Amino acid sequence: MVRSAASVHAVIKAYDVRGLVGEQIDEDFTRDVGGSFAQLMRAEGATTVVIGHDMRDSSPSLSAAFREGVLAQGLDVVSIGLASTDQLYFASGLLDCPGAMFTASHNPAAYNGIKLCRAGAKPVGQDSGLATIAQQVIDGVPPSESAAGSATERDVLEEYAAFLRDLVDISAARPLTVAVDAGNGMGGHTVPAVLGPLPLRVAPLYFELDGNFPNHEANPLDPKNIVDLQALVVQLGADIGLAFDGDADRCFVVDELGQPVSPSAVTALVAERELAKHPGATIIHNLITSRAVPELVGELGGRAVRTRVGHSFIKQEMAETGAVFGGEHSAHYYFADFWGADSGMLAALHVLAALGEQDGPLSELMAKYERYAASGEINSTVDDAAARTDAVLAAFADRTAGVDRMDGVTLDLGPEHFGGGAWFNLRASNTEPLLRLNVEARTRAEVDALTKEILEVVRGK
Repeated sequence: MVRSAASVHAVIKAYDVRGLVGEQIDEDFTRDVGGSFAQLMRAEGATTVVIGHDMRDSSPSLSAAFREGVLAQGLDVVSIGLASTDQLYFASGLLDCPGAMFTASHNPAAYNGIKLCRAGAKPVGQDSGLATIAQQVIDGVPPSESAAGSATERDVLEEYAAFLRDLVDISAARPLTVAVDAGNGMGGHTVPAVLGPLPLRVAPLYFELDGNFPNHEANPLDPKNIVDLQALVVQLGADIGLAFDGDADRCFVVDELGQPVSPSAVTALVAERELAKHPGATIIHNLITSRAVPELVGELGGRAVRTRVGHSFIKQEMAETGAVFGGEHSAHYYFADFWGADSGMLAALHVLAALGEQDGPLSELMAKYERYAASGEINSTVDDAAARTDAVLAAFADRTAGVDRMDGVTLDLGPEHFGGGAWFNLRASNTEPLLRLNVEARTRAEVDALTKEILEVVRGK
């Protein structure tokens, strides 16, 4: 089947495949993507592809069509069935073969997509395979002259759970009450397997697998989606709250007071634990992560490396630098001992271990990592992102101490402005007419004032 370039490029994006089911993605499309991915992987020496899927209504049929495309190209398929994304990465590492995870992560029920990886959970991005797949899907995937591959099934859930528990030992930790909001996503599948055998009292919230998300969107980055978890933590007097997104590769943390813990603070905590095991090691952080992270890494004798936003950049730097850990402010956490891939569950285990190894509450433990106040990511719809960015740069020209253009623009303000140490980043979305703003300063009042001033310029108000 020949498809228009516009329709394919609207779905095959920089990091993954994602779109509206029935309009942009259907079985014929995923069958072609499966065939093209199989050709690409076979050229790199692969003989098998592992496939997993989330709880969305469309995931079983779409993943089955993808499997047909792979088999038709002569590669074998191992289906692991229902899985979180990091469970699929585990299977890719365990079996040393490429993988495909059917999920649209935190997107609404009408969406679905595919996250692809090479053997050992190595990334497949725009420049490392997705552009090739897109062009082949546009032109038509050539048939294979090879005999069809064979399909098998394997349940790796318990192996995945045991592997994570071996990486972070919390068996000696004090008993903790842990409230967990799975958002009707794959956390409801993986949390019981991973945390069940541990000395924890788990209070489940929305563990029923339901791709229609009847309670709230499975996107804990949006504050409205953790309100129920915050209330449950306070109601139960829980020690900690954990919230997972739809495919459970991201984990958000709430303290015993019901207050959100910054993902940058979690990054700093895990970095400290990893540096204790690997003195002088490299830690990756993206450019919108709090400056507290590189400060702490330096103080502990580690090497902090800053990257662009996006998992393919983090994973590339992990591989090139030999980093032991990487963190993003979006709550993606990457581990060298997990094939360099991200796992929200593994990050959660680190936080639980750190909390259980001392007697104080989580709010007290995390205070050392919360050195600055931050705005969180704020999106603005704009007609001309470049022009709006230039306008902001002009408005702050007399207060600018430095400008970095690694990803959008990151502007450092001089020490005499906003209490010193203030900075912000403006990045244009790759797929939407949006400018994304992140602000950090010493105090909440300074963040609010700086954010207000920038948005007035961005939005022309």
